[in-house]
Amino acid sequence: MLEFRYDTQLLIEGEKLDEDVISEYFQEHFQGDCLLAVGDEDLIKIHFHTNEPWKVLEYCASLGEIYDIVIEDMDRQARGLKG
Repeated sequence: MLEFRYDTQLLIEGEKLDEDVISEYFQEHFQGDCLLAVGDEDLIKIHFHTNEPWKVLEYCASLGEIYDIVIEDMDRQARGLKG
């Protein structure tokens, strides 16, 4: 079994976004690994492994519009099932 089950990916579109502030928030408030928060003031790409993807979505939605949301169950994938 994987420590963090869900591969969570999305885009945040907004104004005055700061990838460093977003990364720090993730590290302080969410359990997970493989965090990537890259982009500019208008668009940030998030990639994060977690067991609670709904919390990630809630936080990111508070920053701007979220879209291209992909949440994949890596445990199912590891067992050869569709995620």
